[in-house]
Amino acid sequence: MSELIKLASRSDLPPEGEAKEFPCGDKMICVVNVNGVITAMDNVCLHRGGPLGQGVVEGDKLVCPWHGWQWDPKTGEAAHNPAAKVAVYPLKMENGDVMIEV
Repeated sequence: MSELIKLASRSDLPPEGEAKEFPCGDKMICVVNVNGVITAMDNVCLHRGGPLGQGVVEGDKLVCPWHGWQWDPKTGEAAHNPAAKVAVYPLKMENGDVMIEV
């Protein structure tokens, strides 16, 4: 069974249309705000390991800053190939904290 752990404070979340990196145990998590919807996914692009949390939001996709691969923050799927997928993690807001299920 998965457990909820604190990822960040709600005030640390990225503003609308941006992404941000957060450490979580031994990995980095990418948190994305698309039209006010906050999602969390692995921070490593499957193409060449680019840091997704340093990417930009274009429309409803997150674009890797290294080579431009586009990702759907809700599903973790690559725009050009749905079979290429990074892990997506459920988030829960509790008393001003952002909890992540890992």
